[in-house]
Amino acid sequence: MTAPLTAEERERLEKLDLDAEVLEPTYIGPTWQRNPDGSWKLPEKTLGWQIIGWCATRIRDLDDESKFWKFTPEQMRFLLWFYAVDANGRFIYRKACMQRLKGAGKDPLLAVICLIEFCGPSRFSHWDKDGNPVGKRHPRAWVQVAAVSRDQTKTTFSLFPSLISDALKAEFSLEIGREQIRGLNGSINLVAVTSNPRSLEGFRSTFVVANEVWHWVSGNQGIAMYEAIERNVKKVGGRYVALTNAYVPGEDSAAERIRNSYEQVQEGRAADVGLMYDSIEAHPQAPLDPVLLPRIIEGVRGDAYWLNPQDVVESILDITFSPALSRRVWLNQIIADEDSIYSIDEWRRLSKGFEDEQLRPGDEITLGFDGGKTDDATALVGYRLSDGFVQILGLWEKPIGWDSLQGAEGKKWQVPQEEVDSRVHEAFALYKVRGFYADVSLWESYITEWTKAYAEGLVVKATGNSPIGWDMRSKKASTYAHEALMNAVLDQRIHHNNDLTLQRHVMNARRRTNDWGVSFSKESPDSPKKVDAYAALMLAHKAASDIAARGKEAKRERTGRMWAF
Repeated sequence: MTAPLTAEERERLEKLDLDAEVLEPTYIGPTWQRNPDGSWKLPEKTLGWQIIGWCATRIRDLDDESKFWKFTPEQMRFLLWFYAVDANGRFIYRKACMQRLKGAGKDPLLAVICLIEFCGPSRFSHWDKDGNPVGKRHPRAWVQVAAVSRDQTKTTFSLFPSLISDALKAEFSLEIGREQIRGLNGSINLVAVTSNPRSLEGFRSTFVVANEVWHWVSGNQGIAMYEAIERNVKKVGGRYVALTNAYVPGEDSAAERIRNSYEQVQEGRAADVGLMYDSIEAHPQAPLDPVLLPRIIEGVRGDAYWLNPQDVVESILDITFSPALSRRVWLNQIIADEDSIYSIDEWRRLSKGFEDEQLRPGDEITLGFDGGKTDDATALVGYRLSDGFVQILGLWEKPIGWDSLQGAEGKKWQVPQEEVDSRVHEAFALYKVRGFYADVSLWESYITEWTKAYAEGLVVKATGNSPIGWDMRSKKASTYAHEALMNAVLDQRIHHNNDLTLQRHVMNARRRTNDWGVSFSKESPDSPKKVDAYAALMLAHKAASDIAARGKEAKRERTGRMWAF
């Protein structure tokens, strides 16, 4: 925190029953890493220093054309990391996404990077005598500024005439047009590209700026454009940077796809293909309070000193804009769909104090199981009876890109049933399992075997006929079980360790109202966004609730012996 809290701020936090940490932003990306001594962590090898020097003699300042461009410390760190190279001179990051609040200066920075890629030392050449990388310009640079509307490309292209110094213009014989800049008799080009993905096909793009990608959706061909950019840059080892504000979850925008791919890498579900994600987001519980907002905005704006926090506060407090819109635009927060069951902050707050927690051997737990066979995922979730801590014990999902990898063979992915069976037996060996509720659909034979092996030690039954088998096709029972889970989440009686995989399944679940209350489902029957871990969580919680209802009777130990009465 930059300055001590004022008495008014402390009083306000106390009144709202909030900790001071809600005033601090969340930082994502290498730009924000620090060393143990508190200093900024910088890459060991980068072309960034040479590039910064190059800009200092060729790129003009937008506010004063008599001066040269000067990066803010935040922009400089972004540049150093984006141009970081490994021991072989290869870029560490193939692509980047910068997510910022409105007015944070994304366009000017990326306009400068476009000029760097257009005619600056943007590619590795060799190592100098001290072992530092030396850059060179791309001899056939083809740089594109891409957007789904012409107005968006105009925003960036309008900056180039002011940024390009006379020396740079003369050095490369630049011909500056409204939507294209040519240099060196057409051997290097900087062009604007809009919403026709066919206009992108075939180009061997060396660098692309994908502008305002939260607007890139299937309806305006934005997804097709994004996929075309991915294909084009791969042809020549090119790179791209996407600019975005906080997107609306569920729209399936290019921004949402990029963020999801980043989080899947963090989960270990996808290979790291060199995506640098950079964001400053307000704390999930940051209040829209006039006393506290100036400090919150000051943190979220980063080095964008030109943004006046008080002006932003006035925009947020304007009742003609919805709170959700204000949070996306000004706090850079990703706000869930209206039909989502929980907001992201409601779910994330359940991890407070449990970030490093794990289920331990010997813990008394319940298990919940939801299984598929082909397209649907299969999940096994454990719920600790002592404190409501939940953890995924097993999750099996169709690998990303499976269908395209199979090609004409059309081989369907199948859940590895023997592996699932083994994981269930492992859970009973490691923990004291007091209840186990499993959806019977598609897994009847396995449930029969699990019942034979473990029914004796279970203190509650899923149904009157089966200790384990739970039929989720019973809408009434499932709805009541789901509403009990919702109450537990909202009352913060459930805890987790911030597992992104579980979070993804929880946030994918959509609210569905029926005659008995609020149930849940996927957003559509064919949606690839899975909710099976959430379903398994519901069943584990239902088993725990039934045990609590039984009281002391549920505390008998499993002995491994049969008793007759």
